[in-house]
Amino acid sequence: MALVKWKNREVFDPWGEMRALQDEINDLFDTDRFPRTAGLFERTFSPAIDVAENQNEYTVSCELPGIEKREIDISIASNVLTIKGQKRSETEEKKGKFYRKESWSGSFHRTLPLPTPVDGDKITALLENGVLTITLPKREEAKPKQIAVGVK
Repeated sequence: MALVKWKNREVFDPWGEMRALQDEINDLFDTDRFPRTAGLFERTFSPAIDVAENQNEYTVSCELPGIEKREIDISIASNVLTIKGQKRSETEEKKGKFYRKESWSGSFHRTLPLPTPVDGDKITALLENGVLTITLPKREEAKPKQIAVGVK
């Protein structure tokens, strides 16, 4: 139950109005009220992705350390790139407890809408040193064209 402070609206208090405004602004930026939960797109559960574009293609780089290529599924549908995979946890028994464990295991799923159509038949993917590099060539109709203007 919230307590509401009674204000006498008959008496105008400019400093009180300023305090009320300050309280509203402080409440707006108060992050302690909202619990931090691990969501679907939290960084600990989804790998980092970089996307670069040049005139002919998009290049997507995805950091996947410790994941084997058989654990990765890449698909494209309706101009949306989807990268799914799973990192298996180490089954090796450790003696004692972990003091700190920052590595993660489990499944991940990233989707990336592409701004222009790509040629699905020419897409290549390479996993090297824990970095997945996907090259997505643009379709011919999506590539910029230079049109010469003639003068008479």
